[in-house]
Amino acid sequence: MQSSGAPMISVEKIGGTSMSAFGDVLRHIMLYDKARIYGRVYVVSAYSGVTNQLLEHKKTGEPGIYALFAGRKDYHGALNALGDSLKKLNAGFAGLGLPLEVADAFVDTRIGEARNYLDAMHHVLSSGYLSRENVLLAAREVLASIGESHSAFNAVEMLKASGVKAILLDLAGFHDNETWTIDERIHNSFKGLDLANNVVVATGYTKGIEGIMREFDRGYSEVTFSKIAVEVRPAEAVIHKEFHLSSADPNIVGLENAVIVGATNYDVADQLADVGMEAIHPKAAKPMERAGIPIRLKNTFDPEHPGTLITKDYVGERARVEIVTGSEKVTLVEIHDPSMVGSVGFDLGIMEIFRRHDVSYILKATNANSIAHLLWDNSVTAELIGELEENYQVVTIKPSAVVCTIGSNISIPGVLARAAQTLANAEVNVNCVSQTLRQVNMQFIVDREDYKKSIIALNQSLCVNSGTPVPVA
Repeated sequence: MQSSGAPMISVEKIGGTSMSAFGDVLRHIMLYDKARIYGRVYVVSAYSGVTNQLLEHKKTGEPGIYALFAGRKDYHGALNALGDSLKKLNAGFAGLGLPLEVADAFVDTRIGEARNYLDAMHHVLSSGYLSRENVLLAAREVLASIGESHSAFNAVEMLKASGVKAILLDLAGFHDNETWTIDERIHNSFKGLDLANNVVVATGYTKGIEGIMREFDRGYSEVTFSKIAVEVRPAEAVIHKEFHLSSADPNIVGLENAVIVGATNYDVADQLADVGMEAIHPKAAKPMERAGIPIRLKNTFDPEHPGTLITKDYVGERARVEIVTGSEKVTLVEIHDPSMVGSVGFDLGIMEIFRRHDVSYILKATNANSIAHLLWDNSVTAELIGELEENYQVVTIKPSAVVCTIGSNISIPGVLARAAQTLANAEVNVNCVSQTLRQVNMQFIVDREDYKKSIIALNQSLCVNSGTPVPVA
């Protein structure tokens, strides 16, 4: 905990894409402010693509080393290939002072240790003494940790080469037998560290008896970041990404039409996460929100810009839509049944079916005889639809897109009407709409082919033409 007279400490997360451009990270983040090099804790992700190689591709599902291990295939060969890949990455950082012999030796050692762990697990799997599911979950933990340990080790070596006093905090726990929880490992690891006079580089992966992958899967690095922030209690926590948090995706609306948000609140961040646009993982955000720690989102490649500050109580000084976002990877599932009208608890049966199939919905809209749920495409299985069709009269499946207009202060008459008119002017038909009493998010379900057109129109009408955000000091 920082006292009022304590040196300013910050906790900062650096994502994989930024880590892969480590020269920019050094110039724009770690060495940028010469007066503030020390007193900073960096939580680093694996280099871009490494965790995909270790586990599976996050977007396509293409299998990695984990699938080979689970399928009892040649994971040894894949580990060797991973070692070659990591050493190739090392070679790209030689110009930044990375001592290749030392860095490559670290790769060999860590991969050798991981191989020994996996061989032991393979033996246990063959014996049948432990459940297959638990052993495979442990294998995911071991594999996931390699990427962050590698990038953190390299970062410390390159900082030292730049004359910076840097400490490696490898939270993967490869060399101890402590039965600590994740929180206990973080707490014990920070004991006695002189944060004010050093740079600390911590791995985004943290070993704990509950298993960080079990709890959070691929969102684990942000969870480590959050837990470290709650432990250290910095003035603010910073997330460095390769883009600004903007009014809309610049790849859709064009960079010149993407207004930097500047300031918003945790509620808005949750709305973004609900449609897959994570400013921060919601399970990572909650502890920081409760601890009163603000989060600043910064663009790695635009160091002079203050970025966007997320706080608990921020409300825009004037009513405006801050962000237009959404997803094309959703499906509208509508149940129509005349027996629904006046039937108390009718939708409970639908929820029970969803629960059995481990399905969570994004949006729900109802009328007298119909209930529509918006689901992620990958949760709409033949088994789910089959059970719904067995129990209800008409089940309609419509591949769709959801477009959201989100803001900390949009609770005024006319915003919904303006958004709907904007879509009508763009010749977009709204199939479903949802807005709660809190009025931070208006959600429109449109035909999938109208997604980008809707984003462009709403951003232009509600964000660009509404002026720029209140600047952040």
